[in-house]
Amino acid sequence: MTMMDWWRGAVIYQVYPRSFRDSNDDGIGDLPGIVERLDHIASLGVDAIWISPFFRSPMADFGYDIADYRDVDPMFGTLADIDHLLSEAHARGLKVVIDQVLSHTSIDHAWFRESRESRDNAKADWYVWADAKPDGAPPNNWLSIFGGVAWQWEPRRGQYFLHNFLSSQPDLNFHNPQVCAAQLDNLKFWLDRGVDGFRMDAINFCFHDAALRDNPAKPPELRTGRGFSPDNPYAFQYHWHNNTQPENLGFIEDVRALLDRYPGATTLGEISSEDSLATMAEYCTPSRLHMGYSFELLTDDFSVAHLRGTVERLEATMREGWPCWAISNHDVRRAVTRWSGDAPSDAFAKQLVALVCSLRGSVCLYQGEELGLEEAEIPFESLRDPYGIAFWPKFKGRDGCRTPMPWNDGNNAGFSDGTPWLPVPDSHRARNVAAQDADPDSVLNATRAFLRWRRSQPALVSGDIAFLDSDEPVLVFTRRDAASGETLLVAFNLSNDDAAWTVPAGLALQRIDAPGPIAGTLDGATLRLPPRGAFFAVVTSA
Repeated sequence: MTMMDWWRGAVIYQVYPRSFRDSNDDGIGDLPGIVERLDHIASLGVDAIWISPFFRSPMADFGYDIADYRDVDPMFGTLADIDHLLSEAHARGLKVVIDQVLSHTSIDHAWFRESRESRDNAKADWYVWADAKPDGAPPNNWLSIFGGVAWQWEPRRGQYFLHNFLSSQPDLNFHNPQVCAAQLDNLKFWLDRGVDGFRMDAINFCFHDAALRDNPAKPPELRTGRGFSPDNPYAFQYHWHNNTQPENLGFIEDVRALLDRYPGATTLGEISSEDSLATMAEYCTPSRLHMGYSFELLTDDFSVAHLRGTVERLEATMREGWPCWAISNHDVRRAVTRWSGDAPSDAFAKQLVALVCSLRGSVCLYQGEELGLEEAEIPFESLRDPYGIAFWPKFKGRDGCRTPMPWNDGNNAGFSDGTPWLPVPDSHRARNVAAQDADPDSVLNATRAFLRWRRSQPALVSGDIAFLDSDEPVLVFTRRDAASGETLLVAFNLSNDDAAWTVPAGLALQRIDAPGPIAGTLDGATLRLPPRGAFFAVVTSA
């Protein structure tokens, strides 16, 4: 592997800056706070950090509503602070990937403030505007992910504007070449400052159907998955026309052409479509995105059938591209809670890190996964997420996975001496970094050991993957390194009970002492796996 393709098989650590470390005690994490904790990130053995948005913003969606793509919001610091962060991260061998939210802006962006004033100004066609129906109703039936119609009336123009997310997040009109050029120029601004790539938020939402055709209804039995609960009306439609349009491919190719001018720069696309795996395969090619990830492993289904089925379906379609897997992030309940039936354990947390880092592809680890943090319970009066406030109590929003990072047993777990923007759960205090650093059996030290070991295993970093037949709850697959021909067998017991798997006749295995999760044992042709256990072996013959 060369420096040009460092991202292939990389482990990328996601930093949610509001909640990572507060350096000035205003209760909100910031860029200098990230610099303070870069040694912790480097100690994990990851290859890069992905920083969620830090741009100037009114924070209606906590930074995913950008008012200025080329400036840092004062709550996070300054442009000098991001330059310093880049320098310090690079000095530690860490690449830096930053979020880019290209499909929409904040209503406070200068482009939108001009666009909404009239139908004939210089930015009049930079957003998606449409006339009302004769009865004053919105132009079509499109819905917002955050609830309700996806159209907001603007009296200055006497038209509706499109918003796939909050009404304060108007969608840009990528059918206008000037918009495409402006966003490419914003990417160039950050590449010239030295960033190593972009995590591209909602990248399949850039283009909309120019004819504004209605989305068809979805049957009730199909209103689940993709991270949407059946009580969200967004799940009532097939979203065929408000995103994932064919014109988007040309824009992505222009993005890739720009990135190719910066050796080693990479793109990671967040993709959520009606068939996200098929869209990943279409979007991730040598002329488009370097990597993509979807929400298939961010759901509640933790079964052999779902994990194997998801990976195999992607492998069958993604012939050229490179996947990136995530099981937690800032938008979903933490995996140890989501997949454990609300009974997380250290053994499960260790297993999850090993599992996701053993799949073919790159990996995003969300801050706190290395500590085994569970989902926090946030009372309604402390909620900050507009999504959760709107859908309470069935859906409690995203605040439970966004609480401050616990660093020690001090005030607010070492996050801040001010009042944190979200409360620090007592259960998280007990899992703080300092305590786990001193405990050789902690989730933190297991994560460090496993990621260091993984780096020494080419088959796990970049090898092919193939699944072997097994029954629930045992997941078994092989990873094969094409260069050396070495094949590893990997097995996980996804349950809290002992499990066993019979090694197929003719398959000879030599166990490897892999660090991290509880190890299984080989008893003749029977592989015995303890609860939440794992097993790694070299295949010596087959």
